[in-house]
Amino acid sequence: MGWCFTRAVLGLGLAGMACLAAASPAVHGQTQTLLGRQVVLRADAPSVSPAQGARALYVLHCAGCHGQDGSGSTSARVPDMRQVGRFLRVPGGREFLIQVPGVMGSGLDDAQVAQVSNWVLATLAKDSVPAQHRPYDAAEIGRLRRQALVDVAAVRAGLAQQAQQIGWPVAPPL
Repeated sequence: MGWCFTRAVLGLGLAGMACLAAASPAVHGQTQTLLGRQVVLRADAPSVSPAQGARALYVLHCAGCHGQDGSGSTSARVPDMRQVGRFLRVPGGREFLIQVPGVMGSGLDDAQVAQVSNWVLATLAKDSVPAQHRPYDAAEIGRLRRQALVDVAAVRAGLAQQAQQIGWPVAPPL
């Protein structure tokens, strides 16, 4: 293989690469590779390094849109997570935070949603959370996720109006 490798590295074209491929024993399943191992993609493949902590789950499942700091993006119509605690001050707001599409379709199980939601409220949104707030638990998350919202924008607008009336305005609709 030394001669073939040298030939391929020196850029002697397809012949050199073919020589290298023929000599390379690197095979994964039915997938031949030239220089090493290729991972075969599977929809049900487990994570190599499963995330355990709330922050890690937030980074993997939420931060891509909401940002590391939870600030969201007005231009992309992604809500600011730093003020979500204001929804907890109005009837139906607690439920709304779990029933939004991003939570409903996050790919997290009920315990993980509770973990991440509690972490967001305790860290990113801590200044907006009312003192009497009680953390979510997996059973509550499961119950709320079985009640999908039909019109998210209308529910949000109603909650925002209530919050405005009690002096805790939430961000305007996106």
